[in-house]
Amino acid sequence: MIRCMVIDDELPARELLKMHLAGLDNFELVALFDNAVDGFNFLQKNNIALLFLDIHLPRLSGLELMRSLKQPPKIILTTAYREYAVEAFELDALDYLVKPVTRERFIKAVSKFNSSGHFPTEKNSPAGSFAEAYIFLKVGTELKKIYLKDILYIEGLKDFTKVHTVSKCFIASERLSYMEEKLPETRFARIHKSYIASLDKIDGVYADQVSIENKYLPIGRVYKNQFLKILALIKT
Repeated sequence: MIRCMVIDDELPARELLKMHLAGLDNFELVALFDNAVDGFNFLQKNNIALLFLDIHLPRLSGLELMRSLKQPPKIILTTAYREYAVEAFELDALDYLVKPVTRERFIKAVSKFNSSGHFPTEKNSPAGSFAEAYIFLKVGTELKKIYLKDILYIEGLKDFTKVHTVSKCFIASERLSYMEEKLPETRFARIHKSYIASLDKIDGVYADQVSIENKYLPIGRVYKNQFLKILALIKT
């Protein structure tokens, strides 16, 4: 679960963000605070992946809280004021939402969180195993949870990718280069300008093709040597 936290001194704003988060799978709201001081104390003792933070708060502002955190979570600012946007992004805010936060704008901000690479992989999944690793991908207006072990191969479609899994296909709003960067290189390999293959799903390797579930994918000349090196390392 992706642990989330909300700090906002307005009850309606807290309830709205709580409602938006409740509509997302695997996003867990673990704490709500109406001031940044209590939020700061909570962050010192608890691990949070994503923080929704108001700017105008009693005793300590949201921007002051951001400056005080040595290892901050990803932060999406929520405010009724537009004039702090430049300073917010200088402090590495992930996004800047102007109240009232619509569902559409909320989903877009959460998509940025997923695009920032904060999803479990082989190294940081809860059980430390590939069997439990997953990613969230934007499919239409929804965020879909896809287990890495279920991916057969990924096909590039210009600004989108077609993710082929054991059960169905998804058209995701991510470029193939992004998927190549984020997926664990011990499990996936770029074999062509238009394809990434799941290594343990490959049934056969031929001169210029690989087969996965009776589907033959081309091996690009540019990618062939590196792909073969990866296979050799796995065998050893």
